[in-house]
Amino acid sequence: MANKKPRFKRILLKLSGEALMGAGSFGIDPTVLKTIAKEIHNVRRQGVEIAIVVGGGNIFRGLNSAAFGLARMPGDYMGMLATVINGIALGEALTAAGSEARVMSAIDMYAVTETYIRERAVHHLSKGRIVVCVAGTGSPYFSTDTAAALRAMELRADVLLKATKVDGVFDSDPVKNKAAKRFDRLTYQEVIEKDLKVMDMTAVALAMEQSLPIIVFNLKKKDHIWKVVCGEALGTYISGGDQCKKKSLPNSKTK
Repeated sequence: MANKKPRFKRILLKLSGEALMGAGSFGIDPTVLKTIAKEIHNVRRQGVEIAIVVGGGNIFRGLNSAAFGLARMPGDYMGMLATVINGIALGEALTAAGSEARVMSAIDMYAVTETYIRERAVHHLSKGRIVVCVAGTGSPYFSTDTAAALRAMELRADVLLKATKVDGVFDSDPVKNKAAKRFDRLTYQEVIEKDLKVMDMTAVALAMEQSLPIIVFNLKKKDHIWKVVCGEALGTYISGGDQCKKKSLPNSKTK
């Protein structure tokens, strides 16, 4: 790690709630939480400024609210509260790993988190603190993917890193289809036109509007956060057409 230099100065890392539950079907796996926190801490030690948006799907997904007999709005608010639980856990794990972290919520809850204020978040980043953003955008009907794109633009991140359980964006589900082909690079327009579902379309449209590059990569592989930050050709790079042409990467690979 010491022999490499980061390509990006400031990153926004999008972590799904599911990433924290490991092989389980619910909740937070302590070992997985510590492993992720340690990897993030190691990247921070190299001088990279890190903001994180965490989801809550390991506890509750607002999109599933109808199954519980709930309307969409209260279901979305329950999902936002789930992200707060995950964010507090991640913040404590980062602190235990040796990083200074601040959990900032889009919904005011002074007793447990700081309120997200852009200027304060930028100040924390400039001081070397990791900012963990929770409660999505603070409004129902918006996913944590959209929150990640929004926070990345507000905080002027160089890139949005979308951590997943597979090696990038595929033309079909690689878990179900072993012949699925991975895209090394895509334009925003291709993601929308192909309906690839790597992120919700609002998030992709926001990134496209501001030319914010997105890299989708496999979080489960050791040191992949650091390798992606250093510019290694892992996962799928999503950007505008001109940016894609600058990347000397092959077109696609079979898993």
